[in-house]
Amino acid sequence: MKYLCLVYQEESIADTLPESTCDATAGEVFDHREELRLSGYLIASSTLQPVQAATIVRVRNGRVSISDVPCLESKEQLGEFYLIEARDLNDAIRVVSRIPSARIGRIEVRPLRELGPR
Repeated sequence: MKYLCLVYQEESIADTLPESTCDATAGEVFDHREELRLSGYLIASSTLQPVQAATIVRVRNGRVSISDVPCLESKEQLGEFYLIEARDLNDAIRVVSRIPSARIGRIEVRPLRELGPR
């Protein structure tokens, strides 16, 4: 089963961490991603640009609307994602609980909906 794991954290907290802490965490993230890749769990993963770099696209009544104002309904922003393949939800939870970013944020684990052929 495939799971999309969305890592949320407050960008303001990450911005206040000492550089040495950021560097150490980045190293842990890189090492953990490599461990996941080698173990066969990881399909794709990336860190995202800050929320200020986002572009919002909406289509209403056939008209496209674009905005560079992010939706800030929450203090936490999406900062990373992992697409993994795991046996089941418990296996996915075990895998993502070791992601270093979970210590300063939260991770939403969502199964992908497998669509059949049309």
